[in-house]
Amino acid sequence: MDVEKQIEYWRTGARRDLAAARSLVENRHPEHALFFAHLALEKVLKAHVSKVTQKIPPKIHNLVRLTEIAKLSLGEDELDTLRRFDKYQIEGRYAGTVKVPINMRIARSDLAWAGKMMNRLKRKL
Repeated sequence: MDVEKQIEYWRTGARRDLAAARSLVENRHPEHALFFAHLALEKVLKAHVSKVTQKIPPKIHNLVRLTEIAKLSLGEDELDTLRRFDKYQIEGRYAGTVKVPINMRIARSDLAWAGKMMNRLKRKL
């Protein structure tokens, strides 16, 4: 496996999904925006997993678990926010199962956090 190609694959996907999330929030689709924000975070974390393990990342969506596999050291506040983002992907796949309150204010705030976290994680690659 070409690790650099894997890292670039995940990094590019993350960038595109974050752009999609921003477009969705601009067009007042907060649930979909946060689903794509989760997807962007998932992909940048999978780039880290590829780098650390030298393997293709597992087909999982749990952001905290991906952080653990990638051996990233994050603060408890960051991990708590990643746990909240995991609820967004569950709600996006299985609407109504998690009952996550989402509105435009939350979407904008969490999207801004996701963008900052993405930048931080990309710098560590």
